Amino acid sequence: MIVVLKPNYQEAQLNSLRKWLKSLSIDIQVNEGHSQTVLGLLGDTTTLDSDLIRALEFVESVTQVQEPYKKANRKFHPDDTIVRVGEVEIGGGSVTIIAGPCSVESPDQLCSIAQSVKAAGAQLLRGGAFKPRTSPYAFQGMRGRGIELLLEARKLTGLPIVTEIMDLSQLDLFAEVDVIQVGARNMQNFEMLKELGKSDKPILLKRGLSSTIQELLMSAEYIMSGGNSNVILCERGIRTFETATRNTFDLSAIPVVKELAHLPIIADPSHATGFSKYVAPMALAAVAAGADGLIIEVHNDPPHAMCDGIQSLTPGDFAELATRIRATAPYAYRRGAEGGTNL
Repeated sequence: MIVVLKPNYQEAQLNSLRKWLKSLSIDIQVNEGHSQTVLGLLGDTTTLDSDLIRALEFVESVTQVQEPYKKANRKFHPDDTIVRVGEVEIGGGSVTIIAGPCSVESPDQLCSIAQSVKAAGAQLLRGGAFKPRTSPYAFQGMRGRGIELLLEARKLTGLPIVTEIMDLSQLDLFAEVDVIQVGARNMQNFEMLKELGKSDKPILLKRGLSSTIQELLMSAEYIMSGGNSNVILCERGIRTFETATRNTFDLSAIPVVKELAHLPIIADPSHATGFSKYVAPMALAAVAAGADGLIIEVHNDPPHAMCDGIQSLTPGDFAELATRIRATAPYAYRRGAEGGTNL
């Protein structure tokens, strides 16, 4: 249930309402917007008489919410959430670029790529220390040593780092990581999501291989219900019957998510397409669709990469793409003040 307060409400009135609802085991999430204050009532509201609340002199309106996700729901939180990673802001109309290799392979490889992507305009550095691979015989990543190398690259370049966690047993190793990535295979690892909800560290949550948009938002809800609202969603393609690309890039998910939820959403055209030649056009399409950012794989020697070289851009190709992204961003889809479409 959503309650919108009149502009001239008194704090004592809100406290009185909060006390009454607490006696009914209902919590209040207060969201102060630019033009109004919105209360999200969390708990079993099925027996709550909405007319009683609507009759209060300081209440503007009361609306029942059908969607099962509450904290991520834009109805509860009309304004866009901006997730801050150091001095970088993700969401709110800007386009943030995250770039780096699929996997960390060596100090020289990582530092070379980090310096290249920073020079081209990337604001965060990605790199896999732990690698979820379909084959148990494929390169599994440098693990803890990989995180050490990412921290060294951050010290060298100043770029915040993004890397994927695969199991809760690894969590202590991520203490100094700036953004923890939850990969597609772990999107519904609910025990992990609940544990990450106890942190205030930004979480980059990728959509599962065959997951619906609502399932993605419900996974975000697991993190947010634990107290961590720093969630960044990621559309990385879903599995369909099409085999021409690695996955099917669901571009429509970007404006849909922005309508349904207040969380920022970025796109991963590298994993979505699986081929470097398709990364640039789909990255630009994602920006045009309103993505808050992109996460792109870059390698200094793609033919000899230990993981996903076929979908990795060279530093030169990435620099060219970054220039085109900056030119496209001003014309991107944006939600209007009343939830409409601006181009």
